[in-house]
Amino acid sequence: MATAPTATDAPNAEFPATQSGIADTRFANLPQFGLINFSGADAQLFLHGQLSCDVNGLQSGRAQYGSYNTPKGRMLASFLLWRDDTGYLMQLPRALCESICRRLSMYILRSKVNARDVSNDFRIFGVAGANPGALLQSMFTAIPSTPLSITTIREVSLLRLDATRLQIIAPTRRASELQTALGKEFAPVSPAAWDLTNIHAGIPFVVPATQDQFVPQMANLDLIDGVSFSKGCYPGQEIVARMHYLGKLKQRMYLANITGDEVPQPGDKLYSADTGDQATGMIVNAAPTPGGGHDVLAVMHITSFQGGDVRFKSPGGPALKFLPLPYKMPS
Repeated sequence: MATAPTATDAPNAEFPATQSGIADTRFANLPQFGLINFSGADAQLFLHGQLSCDVNGLQSGRAQYGSYNTPKGRMLASFLLWRDDTGYLMQLPRALCESICRRLSMYILRSKVNARDVSNDFRIFGVAGANPGALLQSMFTAIPSTPLSITTIREVSLLRLDATRLQIIAPTRRASELQTALGKEFAPVSPAAWDLTNIHAGIPFVVPATQDQFVPQMANLDLIDGVSFSKGCYPGQEIVARMHYLGKLKQRMYLANITGDEVPQPGDKLYSADTGDQATGMIVNAAPTPGGGHDVLAVMHITSFQGGDVRFKSPGGPALKFLPLPYKMPS
């Protein structure tokens, strides 16, 4: 039997696993993500008052997207949050875990909350394919069936993101055995291949280069249930609510492909005729794609998107080819 290729053997060979309608299921290590644990009697109350999502309504065994914002409503982090027996786990880019944990800890004061960066205590794997749950049944007795649901068996959690993607969150001491078991069933792919699945799903992640740049609605957090408009106050809530109720949102996030030799990076500027020499927006996330170039999530002026001619890094740069997102965009 042929040996499964490593994630670096053939960069383009890995990417069919990230496309819709695929037959093969593959897995990736996800070192680009880390985890912050919030525990204590006041953890729910504290997080509900700090985050954009409805933490009070988050049931055990469920996850939700959300953001942590400045008082001016700009995102310092976007994340996936879920409850387990230890409290709450927040998954976000690992590069932000230490600073976000430290900043949130400043506001705990006398509350009975403990915030810890537990990124080194866990390993995260992603499994993507046409029916990943069915193939994982030989390894796990219970597979979550609905999006953003979680099952935990012997300290290992399975989190279903959508119909084609599952995450496995395991204690570091269990990681080696799980990686070996996954390797027997599926070919490995790189972390960039997993990033591409998030881009195609329209799920943005703020990174250091894009902190303090976007109000949550600009990055479509409201379209993936990452913003509650019925909860009480949290940092930036007044501005986020004003944009929602007064309808003054001028920018949105779109999915596009960019070809060319230059690799798009988060924070890179975009230009269009309607804004002239002023940037119309910027790259949020980017990953290489098997069709050529890079697929990106990009925030830009809605009028620029409607004009159809948006350019990368300069008014004369490569044109963005827009692609449909999986959720309905506001008209």
